[in-house]
Amino acid sequence: MTTWQDFEQEAPDLAPAVRARFEANRHHVLATLRKDGAPRVSGTEVQFMGADLTIGSMYGALKALDLRRDGRFALHSNPSDPTMVGGDAKISGLARELTDEVELSWYVSELPSAPPPGPLHAFRLEPTEVVLTEVEGDQLVIRSWRPGQDVRTVRRS
Repeated sequence: MTTWQDFEQEAPDLAPAVRARFEANRHHVLATLRKDGAPRVSGTEVQFMGADLTIGSMYGALKALDLRRDGRFALHSNPSDPTMVGGDAKISGLARELTDEVELSWYVSELPSAPPPGPLHAFRLEPTEVVLTEVEGDQLVIRSWRPGQDVRTVRRS
């Protein structure tokens, strides 16, 4: 299991830039896997809570059911600026549902606004790859991280 905090400790120069991309906009794109293995993309919001990166979902939503069945996900930050100032961030990994009542209570208490009425799904996202793509001058700069590895940088003209 790798937490967001683990990523921050292993990639202290990359983590703040990736977090800034996800905090710059409210809505992002989440990819999950359907029962038949086909991809599904859904809108989602993310929350940084303590050591964790989390997402929530309406109870019974297809993206939540996908993640319960197969926790693999890809998350793409909202690239709202066409100049790509600040870059384009992507995170992939495993989502683990918060099912313990204490964890769920903590999650709800930490939400920035009131939770929706009724039950909900909440997931801790465990990153297995984080990528930030930026334009620097006439080059595309791709920085990537995987648990236990140094940040790798690739430059393309």
